This record gives sequence, structure tokens and C-alpha cells, in this order.
Amino acid sequence: MSNRVPLRWGVLGATGFVAGPYRDEIRQAPQDSQIVALCARRRDRLQAAAKQDGAAFISDDWRQVVQHPDVNCVLVATPDCFHYEAVMASAHSGKQVFCEKPVALDSQQAYEMWEACHKAGVAHFVPFWTRYVPVFARARELVASGILGDVRVVVYRWHNPRPPEMPFTWRDDADVSAGGTIADVGSHAYDTLRWILDDEARRVLAHTDVITDAKLDVGEINLREALDWGDPRDNAPAKPAARKRGTAPDYGQLAIEFQRGTVGIMVLSHAPVIRKGLAPELELHGTAASLAVHRLGSRLELAVGQQPPVVHEVLEDPGFGNRFAQHVIPALNAGPTTKPEQGQYPSLWDGWRVQVFTDAAARSARQGGWAHLADGNPGLNRLN
Repeated sequence: MSNRVPLRWGVLGATGFVAGPYRDEIRQAPQDSQIVALCARRRDRLQAAAKQDGAAFISDDWRQVVQHPDVNCVLVATPDCFHYEAVMASAHSGKQVFCEKPVALDSQQAYEMWEACHKAGVAHFVPFWTRYVPVFARARELVASGILGDVRVVVYRWHNPRPPEMPFTWRDDADVSAGGTIADVGSHAYDTLRWILDDEARRVLAHTDVITDAKLDVGEINLREALDWGDPRDNAPAKPAARKRGTAPDYGQLAIEFQRGTVGIMVLSHAPVIRKGLAPELELHGTAASLAVHRLGSRLELAVGQQPPVVHEVLEDPGFGNRFAQHVIPALNAGPTTKPEQGQYPSLWDGWRVQVFTDAAARSARQGGWAHLADGNPGLNRLN
């Protein structure tokens, strides 16, 4: 890899909750990457980030970063509603793309983003990190081995509880968030299922809601600041009395039918009242055996026939480590695949397919009935 041209990054949303750790990891791989340009709204934080990264150029205009002549790869870590324009401009400029999930506000945008990068011949990566968690990777291997028989039922619980006094952020705003919890953690959960099962959903029945009380309204703060709010170690101002109720759902329960007949349930939440770790995150029930995947504890349990479950494996889980050095940089250097549905890493193709699912889930919740994924979604009839 040392003989390759280093990736020269332009980072959009550079001072937000997501981009901070990404920038750290890029800096830790200097032989393969260099941060050239940064974009963010808040000048003081942007200047501090530039000093930390050694970035020569900063701006509050994302177009200047995308068009910067020294940038050959754009990292899009802005709120969901700003992804589309940035990715389209990057593709048209021949720049490689790393786009945070959910990749767009809807599947139409997501398809156009994938198509633009595909036609431009630029590599693209979407961080569906659950694929790199050892217990989930092992679960995929066990399903492929046939030890479970035909998988008939899946149950997925993904709870990411927020602190009870966490203030309102853009993720609570339906005008900015692509779909609240069903697009945030739901995109990870659905991608994990489609990847493990090697299948796509056919239709979905969803109920979504905002089950958290109105939140403190302290203005425009990022997620890191919101999570830290009220920490006695911080010098935060006194908490204001004003509160604002979220409009993007923070809870969802989804029934799913897959194309090859598997049925399933997903329960998704950001609400503080739902704690994680009380049950396995994922259950896979097959004709020969059932598998429970415990992300906490990195443990797999197997129940064969009607026998009670036993611990099948406990895996070492060293954590993600440097995700850019291990996964992102090699993937982008490998270039775009000619068969995106068979890609070796998650890309805008996967981001689009996941967006088709989350769109259908949101449509089902609004309409109160089953929603088919093929309804109104570009490219599906041609590509399936």
C-alpha cells in the first residue's frame, strides 16, 4: 500500500460527533492518508480541528472543499439532509466518497448517488460497521455453513439509549433526520440482516413513535455536546426551562418478510427507558438449530433441535481499532467493483438498498399497513 497515492481527504461536517473519531483514525495512518481540507459551521471549532489535523484549508462552504484541487476523497459526515448534494458533486468531480449512513433522505436520492459514483468510476464506502463485529461475522459464516438449516425467523433488538436529560439535536428533527431511529440504528440492523441472510426484504409492517419526553432546547449543538450535557466536569451554562419535543421517531417495531421466505421482527430504540443487554441482540431460528448472537460479551449460543441453548463460541473482540486503516483505505484503494451487489465492502449500493427498506418502513408507519419495498423505488425492477 505504501506505493499507492495517499488519499487526500476533504471532511464535511468535520467538527461533529461522527467526524471527530474518523479524523483521529485518518491521522493515525499518515502513510496512506492526509487531511487536506475541512468544512464546518462553527469557526472556532473548525480552526481547532484544522490545527489538530494539519489541514491547510478550512471553509464553511462545502463546495470549496469538494472542489479543492488537492482533495481526491470526500468524507461526508454532515446531517442526513445535506448528503445528497455533496456526494453528487464529489462524483461529478471524480472524487472518491465516504458517506455516513443513512446515506440520503430517501431512496430516490440514494439511487442517484450510487448511480453517479458508479458512472464516474469512483470508489465509495458506507460505514455499516456491524459487519466488522466478530460475533456477527461469525454468525454469517454459520448461516452459510448450513448448521441452522433454513433460517425461518429472525429477531433483532437494537437499543441505543440516550441519557434522560440529553438536549434536543438535529437527530430529533424530522426535517433534517432521514427517519429518526429507523434510519439511524435501523439502517445498521437491516444491513446486518441482509448481509447475514444474503437476502433482501420484500415488505415491512412498521409502528414508530416518539416515546421520550420533550427535551431541553439549548440551540444548535452537536451530539457529543448533547451527550455530555450536565456532566459536572463541564462548564455548561445553567439548563434552560424551554423544552422541545422530538418529531423524528425514537422507537420502532417492524415486522419483515424476506424474499426467500424468512420472517422477522426488529425492535429499534434510542429512548432512555429501554436498556440494552437484557436479551441477545440477534436471534436466528432455523429448521435445524437456532443461534443467539450476544454482542455484549461477544458470545454465540446454539440450540439444536429442541435442546436448550448452550454456549457455542466466545470470540475475542478487540474492538474496531483503526477502521480507516483496516477497512476504509484498503476498500477505496481497491477501487469500485463492477458488480456492486457482490461487493466485498459496504458501499453506496448497500446504502441505497438499505434506504429502500427504511423508506418502506416509514411509509408503512404513516399508512398503517404493509409496505412493499419495490413500490416507487428507482432501479429495483431493472436490477432484481
